[in-house]
Amino acid sequence: MKTATDFTKSRYYWLGLNLASILLGILISFIISTCVALVRGSWPSSRSMLISLMFGIIISLCIANSIHIIGLFSKRKATYGWGFLLVYYGVSLAGMVVGVELTYLLAAWLFDIPFRFFHLADLQFNAIICLIICTIIYIYFSMKERQKAVLQQKEMDIMRMGKLKTEAELAALQSKINPHFLYNALNSIASLIPSNPAKAEEMTVKLSNLFRQSINQEQGHWGTVASELDIVNTYIDIERVRFGERIRFSVAVEEGLEAVRMPRFLIQPLVENALKHGLKDVTENGLLDVQLKRQGGRLLIVVSDNGQPFPDELKAGYGLQSTYDKLQLLYGEDYQVSLLNSPHKQLTISIPLEA
Repeated sequence: MKTATDFTKSRYYWLGLNLASILLGILISFIISTCVALVRGSWPSSRSMLISLMFGIIISLCIANSIHIIGLFSKRKATYGWGFLLVYYGVSLAGMVVGVELTYLLAAWLFDIPFRFFHLADLQFNAIICLIICTIIYIYFSMKERQKAVLQQKEMDIMRMGKLKTEAELAALQSKINPHFLYNALNSIASLIPSNPAKAEEMTVKLSNLFRQSINQEQGHWGTVASELDIVNTYIDIERVRFGERIRFSVAVEEGLEAVRMPRFLIQPLVENALKHGLKDVTENGLLDVQLKRQGGRLLIVVSDNGQPFPDELKAGYGLQSTYDKLQLLYGEDYQVSLLNSPHKQLTISIPLEA
């Protein structure tokens, strides 16, 4: 269904088409009058020039509007094939015939001269002019359409390359696991083997699951809050073995958010960053808290700890940099990241809430 804007654009297009047709008719009339004057050696009379001008304008208007009306009633976009050419030239010639006869009728009324229908000589002459002008217009617009198609194809190729680049960057970000974490986890497993083989085996399985989740591209770059919490809890279970009772971990999600869509492996690097920088020197009563809650139409991810405060000039390490990169790739500018040291140290991410 057409909107008011569509009708406005259509009206402006029609007005522009008729204005261009009038100018083209004037130009053709001037060229023909000049050629006749050069052949005869003198300029035609004022009446002859006026009638010539009427011929040029009326015929141009009839041809242009005939093609325009056929285009409005066409149910599919015309293609530049033989069928289109037959319709194009047929309609143009029909418009030319109507224009010639209308011009003679108007001239008969204005100058009180006898009118007779069907002027074969004029129709033959104007048909040649019509075919030449329509061919030039056809060549111009067909070349313009080809250039437009080439440009659109290039734009699609650029968009496709941009999408592939984004996919590759997201895949690289998702598959990264900090080697320091792997080193510490393997050392913890090795230390558990003599004293608690069952716990070492459990930790090995969890580490394997975490790596499987990080490199599994079949799940794409999006998951749910519930699946993201599974990743975070798996990671925390591994680190809980290493830190023991020194740090208390807490993960909470507001009811009803479990099925909300969010980027995969977004929270784990933040938890890792808090352990590596904020809580690295904590010997007891450490606290790391992860909360997901709703705020209007946005999802808030809050990671807080009671370790070292954020420095005034923070240099983004692996955890923060990967988070910034991923958010930029997925959301453009529609996200916020804030760092606070008071009243509680916390990092907050705000992203659109997507069901």
